Amino acid sequence: MKLGIVGLPNVGKSTLFNAITQAGAESANYPFCTIEPNVGVVDVPDERVDALAKMYNPKKITRAYIEFVDIAGLVKGASKGEGLGNKFLSNIREVDAIVHVVRCFEDTNITHVDGTIDPIRDIETINLELILSDLEIIERRIDRTKKALKGDKSLQSELDLLERIKATLEDGKSARSLEYDEDDMAILKEVSLISMKPVIYATNVAEDDFSKGIDNNEYVTRVREFAKTENSEVIAVSARIEEEISQLENEEKEMFLEELNITESGLDRLIKASYSLLGLISYLTAGEPEVRAWTITKGTKAPQAAGKIHTDFEKGFIRAEVVHYDDLMACGTMAAAKEKGLVRSEGKEYVMKDGDIVHFLFNV
Repeated sequence: MKLGIVGLPNVGKSTLFNAITQAGAESANYPFCTIEPNVGVVDVPDERVDALAKMYNPKKITRAYIEFVDIAGLVKGASKGEGLGNKFLSNIREVDAIVHVVRCFEDTNITHVDGTIDPIRDIETINLELILSDLEIIERRIDRTKKALKGDKSLQSELDLLERIKATLEDGKSARSLEYDEDDMAILKEVSLISMKPVIYATNVAEDDFSKGIDNNEYVTRVREFAKTENSEVIAVSARIEEEISQLENEEKEMFLEELNITESGLDRLIKASYSLLGLISYLTAGEPEVRAWTITKGTKAPQAAGKIHTDFEKGFIRAEVVHYDDLMACGTMAAAKEKGLVRSEGKEYVMKDGDIVHFLFNV
């Protein structure tokens, strides 16, 4: 999974990126201090992997991971190249989802490009640039499709879809605000629209907002109300708190979070929101060679899940031996789980569940 972190300059975007990835992106109080996108890879925390590692004592432990891409601050006119905008927008097209960092704190020492704090205005500024950029792409695609339509009448449905999206974008709404069927999605796989991508709004708040209660921050409340209109996710984070957490050992981190009355770090909440937004789950493989978490989409059947490990596993799929993590932990050993009949043999139509521990049998 690849997440692109976007936002206006000086909203705490690079500070947050540095904290959650410890990748050391430059963070400074002036626009465009991030020119090339910085990339950081973060392991997905999963206590199930830890427990299985204790059980099997494997030679190797491999967690699921998320790739974060810190994209330079966008400004008005980015779709027309302002502030090197076109280059930044092309970077966003490559991600699975967008983490849109929105400034929800007052600080006279950190300048805002528009002079005042207004999260909805900031969101709309960036959304408009994404919409305008998509509009250019859709218009070019419509022109191509119209020419091709003369020799292939089956393209009429594609043209109708593109025209519908164009009208929505011209109305100032993102492409994700429309509903699509499977045929539409098949067409849109070839059209990389930024405003189609799911969004998590990360409201960057002051450190003491967590002790006072996030619900008392009127900026966050406004962002939540806005997000409901487009079915986006919202999480409250403090880039400064995340920066402090990133420098602590695990035990110190737990004590620090407890003092702030927070149960999870912003990174942990961001990862959970990302999985939820993209409809992702994890299954596990476990043995002495390796304990590993594999990320798949909800609804994935066993052969396709096996294909994540190796294409031969999918091609020659015979069956999957499955036990759920909770059942294995309750039994204590795989042998005990088998004795109780909790290890099942599943075929090609089995739909994988989050927390399944699987051994695939195949023959190529």
